[in-house]
Amino acid sequence: MTDLIERRGSGLYCPAGDFYIDPWRPVARAVITHGHADHARAGHSHYLASQSGVPLLRHRLGSDISVQGLALGDALTIGRAQVSLLPAGHVLGAAQVRVEVAGEVWVASGDYRVQADSTCTPFEPVRCHTFITESTFALPVFRWEPQSLVMAQLNDWWQDNARQGLASVLYCYSLGKAQRVLAGVDPAIGPIVCHRAVQGINEIYRQAGVALPATVAPDDDSPPGLAGALVIAPPSVAGSAWLKRFGPQADAFVSGWMQVRGLRRRRAVDRGFVLSDHADWPGLLQAIEATGAQRIIVTHGQEAVLVRWLREQGRAADSFETGFGRSAHGHDASSSDAPPR
Repeated sequence: MTDLIERRGSGLYCPAGDFYIDPWRPVARAVITHGHADHARAGHSHYLASQSGVPLLRHRLGSDISVQGLALGDALTIGRAQVSLLPAGHVLGAAQVRVEVAGEVWVASGDYRVQADSTCTPFEPVRCHTFITESTFALPVFRWEPQSLVMAQLNDWWQDNARQGLASVLYCYSLGKAQRVLAGVDPAIGPIVCHRAVQGINEIYRQAGVALPATVAPDDDSPPGLAGALVIAPPSVAGSAWLKRFGPQADAFVSGWMQVRGLRRRRAVDRGFVLSDHADWPGLLQAIEATGAQRIIVTHGQEAVLVRWLREQGRAADSFETGFGRSAHGHDASSSDAPPR
């Protein structure tokens, strides 16, 4: 049988429906898994995304884009393909794309995380014949601690800094990671400041019903009463005048990559907190097993490692080279403004 989804020059293409999934070059019809820059790019004629993901697409790509929202779990017929979007965890509005043609089912995962949290709809495994999975953290070393433990460590760090009169600067990606952090910190410790890139997305989360503590986003001189604040900002503002206004400070980076000591040193920050919006090694294996898929196609990340492991277990596994894991501006996972991990 012909593959339901192919790797083409512009992205992952479904011939039966004449659409692409998260294309990295402009196309006529794009089905978007979520709002991160490496998956949701400008220039497509028409977008399809989950209903809860639409405000994020408009915020990041422009209010005038042609976009259709589809409720998670609902089905839409496109050409000869029946398309459904199912929860992926990861961030607000993130979805797996289920494609069915003549009884054959393929699922493209996009980015996903199997551990649930309060900021997005939990991951839902989808039975299929072929599963296209990400592999960002597909190495056995990557095993996440419970989020409650990481947030307790972060709160202790913030409180200790506040006692010393230091601001606590926390670098994390503005969509998804920042909101997970906000949902888990203790606002009784002190004021919480967010860079404007984070604050705009906070408001979209709040409008979607996600509970976040009060935050401020100063644009000029810092208002009084911000001593000992937690300052949440994207990595690109490190060393900026915007940060210097908060006076003496300690800094930290939040990412799954902080589990690797060498990468912590490269960030040149005081602390690293291991918190990722992606599945760890056990999570990837759990998700793959739950699909019951006869064939696995691995994309963006540690493709070779996961393909080899799956084949050693007797599974049919291949890989697709994709443009995911790189933002629309070409940043990769080692850059200061990398896509979230």
